[in-house]
Amino acid sequence: MAHSKQNQNWISLAFVWAGALVSIPSLLLGGTLAAGMSLTKTLVTGLVGYSLVVFIMILQGIQSTDLGQPTVKVAEQVFGAKGAQRVISILIAIGCLGWFGIQANVCGAAFVGFLKTFGLTMPVPMASLLWGLIMVITAIYGIRLIRLLTYVAVPYLIIICLYGLYQALTSSHVGLLSTYQPAIAMPISTGLSITLGSFAIGAVIAGDYSQYSPKRSDVVKAAVFGVIPAGVLMIGVGAVLSIVYRSADINSVFLQIGLPAISSFALVLGTWKVNVINAFSGGIAVNNALGISKKRQKITVFVVGVAGTILAIIGIMNYFTPVMNILGAMIPPVAGVMSAAYWITHKGDRTQWHSTPGFKWSGIVAWLVGGLVASVPVVMGLIPHIAHPQINPLTGIILAFIAYLILQRIEQRQNSKSELVNKENIN
Repeated sequence: MAHSKQNQNWISLAFVWAGALVSIPSLLLGGTLAAGMSLTKTLVTGLVGYSLVVFIMILQGIQSTDLGQPTVKVAEQVFGAKGAQRVISILIAIGCLGWFGIQANVCGAAFVGFLKTFGLTMPVPMASLLWGLIMVITAIYGIRLIRLLTYVAVPYLIIICLYGLYQALTSSHVGLLSTYQPAIAMPISTGLSITLGSFAIGAVIAGDYSQYSPKRSDVVKAAVFGVIPAGVLMIGVGAVLSIVYRSADINSVFLQIGLPAISSFALVLGTWKVNVINAFSGGIAVNNALGISKKRQKITVFVVGVAGTILAIIGIMNYFTPVMNILGAMIPPVAGVMSAAYWITHKGDRTQWHSTPGFKWSGIVAWLVGGLVASVPVVMGLIPHIAHPQINPLTGIILAFIAYLILQRIEQRQNSKSELVNKENIN
């Protein structure tokens, strides 16, 4: 069942994944980790966290390479054809919505900083609203503009980051890096969860990009050499900048790099580029999740963008860590279920793959068990003065993995029993 166009080499796939990590969220992640860890601990957490991401990407990506199919199609075996579409689409929609809000928030604050350099003022919620709407309109009508934005925004952001890094490392504050200790310590388990949450959707839907790769080894090489260096480098840049400029707030850091107007504009461009894709992907995911026809795609893109903009106005950026933790809890268990089926039940043999019609409840329930149990510490952590267990990012994946194998065994026994009963009735 291999794809006819499996001609993508591993280097081009590695570039796609690396490009996704050269972004504002990666810098935010570095600043967030450094706010609770020393620089060394931040880099080690980034390395371990992205290694975990890569492990999931390899397990997921190889399935699509073997079958020449995107993630939603491959997932039809464990969730059912309708179930796969609903589960994965809902997760993508929620992820895109959360990210849209965070990025529109960053963009609004960056635009306020940009205006300040010209002596103008604007409230951040108003700027978030303005840019949220610009992003949505671009997503609906400006597909060509997206390409142009990408070509301009990525190099621009890299140049500003490198310049900021150069300034930080040659400034009188460079000594801060070796002696820096955060005011409040963050447990490594939380750091790993945030790192996993920041690229959880990318890891689970890795197959959408690896379906065109001809060999399993291509997925391994692309994930290892594309994700880990780019991810850890961007975390390192975000951490160094936030330590030297004494702020975990990406906007105030960028305002201190060189010419504030030029630096703020880099944030505006960078978030604009990514959010157009968030609105667009989120709209498609909502269509798939709710079974809305493609003709109404512009409406759903608009709805996702407006909902994300409302989150930005409310100030979702203040909840960056819990949002990442929830995504890190709910999304990876999908990979736990899919891996249990493909690698354990079917021993990695692509000829044993088959699509299940409708909904397959053993897969959906197993995913919910993993996702909901892993979310409990996150939700408890939002309630002040309540002791709560630490979040282990592997909990949900392992629970979903085991739950699927158990439910599958029960399902097989029931099927065998009903077959016996049918035979007896016929006889």
